[in-house]
Amino acid sequence: MEGPSVEELLAKAERDEAEKLQRITVHKELELEFDLGNLLASDPNPPAGLRRAGPSPEAELQALARDNTQLLINQLWQLPTERVEEALVARLPEPTTRLPREKPVPRPRPLTRWQQFARLKGIRPKKKTNLVWDEVSGQWRRRWGYQRARDDTKEWLIEVPGGADPLEDQFAKRIQAKKERVAKNELNRLRNLARAHKMQLPSAAGMHPTGHQSKEELGRAMQVAKVSTASVGRFQERLPKEKAPRSSGKKRKFQPLFGDFAAEKKSQLEMLRVMNSKKPQLDVTRATNKQMREEDQEEAAKRRKMSQKGKRKGGRQGPGGQRKGAPPSQAGKRKGGLGGKMNSGPPRLGGKRKGGQHQGGKRRK
Repeated sequence: MEGPSVEELLAKAERDEAEKLQRITVHKELELEFDLGNLLASDPNPPAGLRRAGPSPEAELQALARDNTQLLINQLWQLPTERVEEALVARLPEPTTRLPREKPVPRPRPLTRWQQFARLKGIRPKKKTNLVWDEVSGQWRRRWGYQRARDDTKEWLIEVPGGADPLEDQFAKRIQAKKERVAKNELNRLRNLARAHKMQLPSAAGMHPTGHQSKEELGRAMQVAKVSTASVGRFQERLPKEKAPRSSGKKRKFQPLFGDFAAEKKSQLEMLRVMNSKKPQLDVTRATNKQMREEDQEEAAKRRKMSQKGKRKGGRQGPGGQRKGAPPSQAGKRKGGLGGKMNSGPPRLGGKRKGGQHQGGKRRK
């Protein structure tokens, strides 16, 4: 049996090479829009192949995705490249498409007490150099940290200040002063954090040195003591009838940025369904309560208005239960004429009067 000839082998190699080039080269009627900074390719061509695919367009979708990905990779190979640790990488340009954030924008960090004081007084920070001249060693040294200038911790002899106890250990006193400064700085840091988060420091919630504590103060001190363990009170035993603390809430958990594609797809589809729904979502209970509250307010306003109107029409009542200024039909028994019994003068409306010509208000005696 004779093997393939040389011409057949060359023709087969040419066909394989043409097939490879055909896989790499993709022709589109409209060129794709690329955003290489985000590795994004937008295809403006109409999906004509999907319309002819019928009810099962999976093969057409795979072919379309493969062609567009090939065009994106071809654009990446045209970028400038460099070698990093035996790997060839391409330098991506700046992205042009602005993508929305998944997490909210972080809030600006609140100012500390010193920053607020400096802003109020107009104090500007002065930039200091890292190196200063050390007169003891005769060379430039760091301002802070290891091997700093004027390092008093390396002294082997300390002069006892005037008025101090000659038997007092000045080295121990210096170490204790440094520990107090470190503790003070830590306390200021905790206070700034508590002020930023509008919380109360654990030290402020503890027991007072006077020994007169209320029930609330004892409860706060007990809660602080319980969460002071390494597990933040997670495995701390509780009393038989002890209630759960109010401040023990659940920590907020955010979804990962990548990994769970099924959950992300479900949430995005749910958001699109809500946005595209014709009828807005209505809370029936809330709407009913709002309508009932508005009706109650309207009825109360009507009753208030009618009561004020009745007071204006009726005026004040006299000592006999008769309303002053009322019409004769509602004024009760009267003697003679329209105004009843009067001392002198023409008849007036208003019932019995003695002396004066005062119309309305209190009667003169």
